[in-house]
Amino acid sequence: MTQSFDLIVIGAGPGGYIAAIRAAQLGFNVACIDAWRNAAGGPAPGGTCTNAGCIPSKALLQSSEHYEQAGKHFAEHGITVGGLKMDVPAMVGRKDAIVKQTNEGIAFLFKKNKVAFFHGVGSFVKADASGYQIAVAGAAHETLTGKHVIVATGSSARALPGAPFDEENILSNDGALRMAAVPSRLGLIGSGVIGLEMGSVWRRLGAQVTVLEALPTFLGAVDEQIAKEAKKAFDKQGLKIELGVQVGTVKSGKKGVSVAYTTAKGEARTLEVDKLIVSIGRAPNTAGLNAEAVGLKLDERGAIAVDDQCRTNLPGVWAIGDVVRGPMLAHKAEEEGVAVAERIAGQHGHVDFNTIPWVIYTAPEIAWVGQTEQQLKASGRAYKAGTFPFMANGRARALGDMAGMVKFLADAQTDEILGVHIIGPMASELIAEAVVAMAFKASSEDIARICHAHPSLSEATKEAALAVDKRTLNF
Repeated sequence: MTQSFDLIVIGAGPGGYIAAIRAAQLGFNVACIDAWRNAAGGPAPGGTCTNAGCIPSKALLQSSEHYEQAGKHFAEHGITVGGLKMDVPAMVGRKDAIVKQTNEGIAFLFKKNKVAFFHGVGSFVKADASGYQIAVAGAAHETLTGKHVIVATGSSARALPGAPFDEENILSNDGALRMAAVPSRLGLIGSGVIGLEMGSVWRRLGAQVTVLEALPTFLGAVDEQIAKEAKKAFDKQGLKIELGVQVGTVKSGKKGVSVAYTTAKGEARTLEVDKLIVSIGRAPNTAGLNAEAVGLKLDERGAIAVDDQCRTNLPGVWAIGDVVRGPMLAHKAEEEGVAVAERIAGQHGHVDFNTIPWVIYTAPEIAWVGQTEQQLKASGRAYKAGTFPFMANGRARALGDMAGMVKFLADAQTDEILGVHIIGPMASELIAEAVVAMAFKASSEDIARICHAHPSLSEATKEAALAVDKRTLNF
C-alpha cells in the first residue's frame, strides 16, 4: 500500500531534518527517509554531521583539550595534577553518548512536529499524475508518494585512488572518530578542516602527527594573514605540516601504512605511520537515488544540478546541502532547508551565501565571514583593514589564551564591512556578531560605536573595527 504525502524529504541530516520540520510547521503532511544506523542497527537521524562529523568531532576536541590543559597549563593556575592519563575508550564512549542523545533529540522533534519517519534508503521509482513515487529499502520495503520531494542526501569522504578506506589503517572522518587507542604515528593527507581538527585531537593525546598537503599554500581559502598565524600556532604545537607534496603509492599492512610522496622540492620520501587519515574533500551522495528513473539531472561532479532557489530540472523536486553546489557546511544546508520549505509554501525563503560563516575548531579556533584580503585585491576593490590582537585583550589574558587576532575589512569609501576574520579563543562564537553586521550592511563604524561588555573577548571585535579608522584604544 502506497502512503501519500505533501512532501517527502530524502535524508535526515542538518538540511533534511530541518526542512522536514519547517515544512510540517507550515502545515504540510511530511515524510522523512534516512538510512543511517546506530551500533544496534536502529535509526540514527542526523546525517554525517551528527553521526560522523560536526558533533562527535567537537566532543573529541573538547576532551582532548581538557587533557592538554590539565597536562600543560593547569600549573599556571596553581593547580597540581598527578598521575594524569587518558582513557581513550571512555573518551570515545562519551562521544558516542552525545551522538545518541542528538539522534534521539531529532527523533523527538519528528514526533513533536508530526513528521513521519522511515528508516531505510530512499530512491525514485517513477513520476505520475499524483507526484513522485519513492521506494524505501529498509527492514520493510515501502513505497511513498509525494507531490514535492527534497533531496538532502549529503556527501561522503573521497578516498585516495588505489587506497580505499578500510577504517582500520586508512581512515575517513568516520574511522578517525572511532580509534580505540592513541597511535604513536599518525599521518594525514589533506590539511582541510577535518584533517586539522582530527590531527589536533590525536596530537594533544600524544600522537606524532604529520600532515601532507598537495597545495603550496596553507589554508588557501582562509585570509592569508590569518592562515599565517594559524601555521605558526600549529608549528609551535608540534603538528608537522608539509606543503606542495605529491602523494604516490599508499600501502597498508599489519604494521601500519606507508605513504610514498614527493616534496615540493622534488625529493622522494616515504612516511611510515600507524594510522592514516585521508581528508581530501567530499563527494555528493547521489548513487542509489535512481535519479535516471525520473530524469533528475546531475552535474559534472555528480551533484544534483539546481538553480539559485534549489530547484532541480524536475517540477516539485528540490535539492539542498552537500548534494548541491556551494559550501559543504551543515548550517548552509539548514538555511537551504528552511528556505525551500518556505518556497514550497509560496513564501520567499532566502539564503545569502555572502554571509555564511566558516569555522575550523582547532586551538586557536579560526572563523570568518565574507571576503578575504586576497579576494578583495584580486577584484580590485578599494578597502581598509583593521586588526586587533588577543594579547591586548584583558579577558584573553585572564583565560591564558592570547594567540591570534580579529581582522576587519571594510569598503574604502562607504565603510561597509566586507569581511571579518578571527583566529583565537572562541572565534566560532565571536563570528556571529560579524554575520549579523554584514547581513544588515553595517559599517565598521557601527561596530566601533556599539558598547561591548568588559572584560570580554568581544571587545577585540570592537577594537578591530576601531582599527579600520586607526583609532584603537587598547593597542
